[in-house]
Amino acid sequence: MTTVVVRADDVDVVRDGKLLLDSVSLTVRGGEHWALLGANGAGKSTLLGMVGALTHPTRGTVEILGEALGRVDLRGLRALLGHVNPRHPLRVLDVVLTGLTNSVEPLPRWSPSAEERARAAGLLATLGMDGKEAARWPTLSQGERGRTLIARALMPRPRLLLLDEPATGLDLAAREQLLSALDELRSAHPELATVLVTHHLEELPASTTHAMLLRAGRCVGSGPADDVLTTDRVSACFGHPVRISRTEGRWAARAQRFPVPRAGMDRPAA
Repeated sequence: MTTVVVRADDVDVVRDGKLLLDSVSLTVRGGEHWALLGANGAGKSTLLGMVGALTHPTRGTVEILGEALGRVDLRGLRALLGHVNPRHPLRVLDVVLTGLTNSVEPLPRWSPSAEERARAAGLLATLGMDGKEAARWPTLSQGERGRTLIARALMPRPRLLLLDEPATGLDLAAREQLLSALDELRSAHPELATVLVTHHLEELPASTTHAMLLRAGRCVGSGPADDVLTTDRVSACFGHPVRISRTEGRWAARAQRFPVPRAGMDRPAA
């Protein structure tokens, strides 16, 4: 049986008297690629924070890589997960290598091995950044920065990669490059599990295998992506009628059209 990477069981999260997650359960296994979707305030970031060992549940249990939150040093656990940090005024290759030290800049008196440099360059190539190793951070486009940070997160060889709205702020071409890179990454590392948060189905890679829909802190759908990302379920999740389609592996959402009354139809009968 495939290894369980994340298990959250009947989790509640209460902050400042507000219920942010209500009896949510999630199990992620190695090689699965989950999407968390929902409107603003649905609880996506709260759930991702627990999966990333950043916060504890108020009630319920959460196990990450076999370790129960509340019984493990969170800092040590976070070192085994892939995270994204946007503050890196360095060369691209140096940014990726800081994934080994979990620092913003290279640590004093530390230098990566030739093997580690080769791994960093290989990850950049997988993510479509071949030839950009010496580029400076300020010269990169938003899409290139995103792909660099994904390579950085992968340097410690994590079993779980967390992606919090990775396509936010990208133009159409940059978004498509990012999603293609994620598909290639998942194909190259079949044992890797990923959890991606987004508001938009168009931002889901074709390699997405599972999905969870959250509404007001409650799970309204969870399981294989094709079973969850349906017209009825997504419409209920967002509280608005939408039509869901999938073409060549990619999802799209379109608002349902309402009939427009003809002139005079809303007047009372004589």
